[in-house]
Amino acid sequence: MKVFLVVCIALISTLFINNIQDDTLKESIKRGNEIYSDFCMSCHLPSGKGIANVFPPLENSDFLMEKRVASIRSIKFGLNKEITVNGKKYNGFMATLGLSDQEIADVMNYITNSWGNKNGEIITIEEVSNIKKIN
Repeated sequence: MKVFLVVCIALISTLFINNIQDDTLKESIKRGNEIYSDFCMSCHLPSGKGIANVFPPLENSDFLMEKRVASIRSIKFGLNKEITVNGKKYNGFMATLGLSDQEIADVMNYITNSWGNKNGEIITIEEVSNIKKIN
């Protein structure tokens, strides 16, 4: 009986924690959508498709999904080097946007859960704050 009770409590706790995480992610995605509209949409477009040979796509982006730290770093500090996205090279410039760590986490949660991207793990302000600039 004690084992059953412990298992039930553990299951209920897990469901409760997952619901909190789901709600937290949903709220972050909502805020991230607004940030994307204000700062990112002009280059990466409402569809996340980017502009061929100029601005890389965020839609179904292997770079975005496989290089999480580099993606966060590019939003946090800008980007001025060649990257490869979905097999295609891009060598443009992305300015530092001046976003807070919370805003970066929110926009990352939005773009990693939009346009065919499926990120099951929330990006937190703590994770963003731990990303340092590389020279």
